[in-house]
Amino acid sequence: MLRTPIAIGLLALFVAAAPAAAQFERKNLQVFNDVSKAVLNFPTFTIFDDVAADVSDGTVILVGKVTMPYKRIDIEKRVAKVEGVHTVVNRIAVLPVSHFDEELRYVIARAIYGNSSFWLYAAMANPPIHIVVENGHVRLTGVVGSNVERMLARSLASSSSAFSVRSELKTDAEMREVLEKLKTD
Repeated sequence: MLRTPIAIGLLALFVAAAPAAAQFERKNLQVFNDVSKAVLNFPTFTIFDDVAADVSDGTVILVGKVTMPYKRIDIEKRVAKVEGVHTVVNRIAVLPVSHFDEELRYVIARAIYGNSSFWLYAAMANPPIHIVVENGHVRLTGVVGSNVERMLARSLASSSSAFSVRSELKTDAEMREVLEKLKTD
């Protein structure tokens, strides 16, 4: 089975497609799109949460990190209601409660989304840069317009009191390449 990484909106979601069966590929892609919508439309899903999914023939494996335990449970319930989903394996972890981490999340969010280069993103209903903080360590995920924006976001996050900052941000061009590969596979 071929696994092709894909990000839609601000999620780094994954779809698995069986190359020998085009009908399953289309079905997996449709389920993937519906799973993405279910997560993105979850009212309390924020820039401080990150969820990914692996979709294959009706089975969805959820991975990522969220800030509250109820989010883990509610996201699983929403995904289970998606047409074409038969099984949900929930591997979403809940981030530890920490005053330092919570403060760091907001400091970095203000630094990134308060920068004039990211004002357009900040005005979006679902801003594309996610800030995952765990025990003082920061991971940036999502999609940005260019490599310059990726480097700027990392630089702004690094100016905080975080122990480490890791950027997993993708550019629009990188995501288009992934989508094109999916169409040809």
